[in-house]
Amino acid sequence: MDMDKYVSPLSERYASKEMQYIFSPDKKFRTWRRLWIALAETEQELGLKAEDGSPRITDEMLDELRANAEQINYDVARAREKEVRHDVMSHVFAYGQQCVKAAGIIHLGATSCYVGDNTDVILMTEALQLVRKKLLNVMNELAKFAMKYKDLPTLAFTHFQPAQPTTVGKRATLWLHDLYMDLQDVDYMISQQKLLGSKGTTGTQASFLELFNGDHEKVRRLDERIAEKMGFSGVYPVSGQTYSRKVDSRVLNVLSGIAQSAHKFTNDIRLLQHLKEIEEPFEKNQIGSSAMAYKRNPMRSERIASLADYVISDAMNPALVAATQWFERTLDDSANKRLSVPEGFLAVDGILDLYLNVVDGLVVYDKVITKRFMEEIPFMATENIMMDAVKAGGDRQELHEKIRTYSMEAGRMVKQEGKANNLLELIAADPAFHRSLDELKSLMEPKLYVGRAPRQTEEFITEVIQPVLDENRELLGLTAEINV
Repeated sequence: MDMDKYVSPLSERYASKEMQYIFSPDKKFRTWRRLWIALAETEQELGLKAEDGSPRITDEMLDELRANAEQINYDVARAREKEVRHDVMSHVFAYGQQCVKAAGIIHLGATSCYVGDNTDVILMTEALQLVRKKLLNVMNELAKFAMKYKDLPTLAFTHFQPAQPTTVGKRATLWLHDLYMDLQDVDYMISQQKLLGSKGTTGTQASFLELFNGDHEKVRRLDERIAEKMGFSGVYPVSGQTYSRKVDSRVLNVLSGIAQSAHKFTNDIRLLQHLKEIEEPFEKNQIGSSAMAYKRNPMRSERIASLADYVISDAMNPALVAATQWFERTLDDSANKRLSVPEGFLAVDGILDLYLNVVDGLVVYDKVITKRFMEEIPFMATENIMMDAVKAGGDRQELHEKIRTYSMEAGRMVKQEGKANNLLELIAADPAFHRSLDELKSLMEPKLYVGRAPRQTEEFITEVIQPVLDENRELLGLTAEINV
């Protein structure tokens, strides 16, 4: 490793090798050659002629292109780029050095965006598919967690204040539902991906119309067949020199959505870890703090949140690019795209690996959860107690005021004097409620107050999530390795 130059933490610390390769130079330049072969093959299939009427592209030329597709002479391309300052033409030249017979027909009729933009769409689509695979695996683990703890009552919080109880599993369905919506967005975006095709310098296909002697139908078929050869259902029907930069913005918005969901999850986990109810995995030799040896910092969740912040803000980049393009194209998108799109994917890749690692090792402290629940349950039970007293002939307004007064007193004892919650004792001592202390304590069963939470969890997992997981079972089974 070179220690004297900047290296992106996304590649060194966070993103997987698989995602890194998708956006690597080698993957890009190999895709360029596949596109050049697809262009030449299609031009031959459509009967492109030389001036003398003979076939412009021969089988021998195509065989030469295919034979050298994977043997990229990077040294030649680099040397040429220093001379001409143009990456596409440097690689056209380098490919031509290997393919002497075919040199004259490489990139025939095309502009740089033919390889540049089509490759970008191809790489983003592959990256979305990898994101989808990892997203499904996180959802699978969350579904297992939700079902395991669907019946474990826990305090719910609104405004981070104790509220009507839920279950640990039901809370997990909230995290899972966010990811389910993200999966829908990913699937939609994959289904919408199209190639730029062969549109020419301003999107008019003038160069190809010239090559095919004004045959509009052949130019249309050229577009369609190239897309088919590259595994796409079609091309964008109109464009300038580039595909609309809104495509990049739409893709990054999907990544931002995943980041938002992951960040929300880590907020909850970090708060729960503070409450000592649920913890992310903590390894035997892991150090939480350089000063405080006892600490168990939620570093994985914090890292997810940190990367999520980056992705959410990164989504602004393609939005600004799309908004500021001029007419058929300007080049002020180039440097931005090279950074914002790959880094958005690399960061989300790291987020999902961390998310899977955290969910796979979550530690639930059920006794702490139950203890905190029992400290608050007298307040939760007051409505039932009041209704029973009303049924016995009590006045609702009078009883409500008594409950309010006793609740304030019990809260004062807990907060100001550090004593146990004595609300039940206060209520039992008041004959207006017609309940002994033992009778009131019998109402302190947590499961009585969680409503439909267990059933909601079952219904959501079995009816919504499990069918999706079953349809994609061949993608499940990933385990996440994190670098640091």
